[in-house]
Order: sequence, then structure tokens, then C-alpha cells
Amino acid sequence: MTDTDSSEPNNATRKMDISSILSPSGVIPALRSGAKKAVLEELAEKAADVTGREAGEIFSVLLDREKLGSTGVGGGVAIPHGKLADLDRLHMIFARAQNPIEFDAVDEHPVDLFCMLIAPEEAGADHLKALARISRLLRNQGMCDKLRGAGSADAIYALLTQDEAEQAA
Repeated sequence: MTDTDSSEPNNATRKMDISSILSPSGVIPALRSGAKKAVLEELAEKAADVTGREAGEIFSVLLDREKLGSTGVGGGVAIPHGKLADLDRLHMIFARAQNPIEFDAVDEHPVDLFCMLIAPEEAGADHLKALARISRLLRNQGMCDKLRGAGSADAIYALLTQDEAEQAA
């Protein structure tokens, strides 16, 4: 094993790659829903497609988390999240609303960018790393502007994973 090879696991544990938790099929470029609960239902339906779990089960986890306090973090962004037993790995769904939706965000502004994370119950540090990575990415106003202007699900996916592709090149 070379020195470069031995450092790869350290790089993987330091930074959560979006491409490892989000697939192109996990992007919703235009939400149909116009209310908070309906958005959570739509996100849960997409997550069910990606994870093979029941949409109702995922929706229940998301709703329970929202009852603790809104996951609307401000700046038009929400990061709904929760944990499920016996889930194989972390999964992310990204959605964009054409018209911002009232989501009880901390800054009291409506939300148009949703990044949902579902993690295994035992995920612990990986769940927190993913939340931190997503939060850092979506605090970048330039990135949010690009996501709002992207023309397709593929374009959104490329934006969310572009720094990873640049680092791999």
C-alpha cells in the first residue's frame, strides 16, 4: 500500500461526499406540493423509491422530527431528517420548489430548497457529518442561487456533487 492509498480512508472519514448518499434519481427539480406537510409527504414518497422502505414510515419519522422544531434553517433552506431502524445506509433527497413554501423556518422566510436526510438508527457520527456537510453546502448563497437556477434534475445533481468531481480529477 502506498502512502497515498493509506490516506484515502482518512479523507473519507473527514468529509462526507454527497455522491455517496444522493443518487441522480433522488433529485426532485420541481416539487408539486405547496404546504409543509405535503412537502414532507412528497419527500417521503421519493425516499421510499430510493430506499425501498414504506413512504408512510419515512413520513412519520420526518413529521416526528418537525414536532421537535422546524428543520427550516433559514435562507430559503430546510433540512428535514430522521432515522430509521434497519436502513442499509444514509440516503439524501434534494428537492426544489418553484414557489417558496411556508415551513416555519427559523428566519420566518419561506423555503424553496429542501435537502432531506434519512439515516440508519445507529448512524451516529455519519448522520452528523452528513448534516454538517449539507448545512455547509447550503449556507453558500452562490450555491443556493445556482441550485435555484438549474434547469434540470441532472443539473442540480451536478451542482451538488461538482466539488467532489473536481477533487477526483
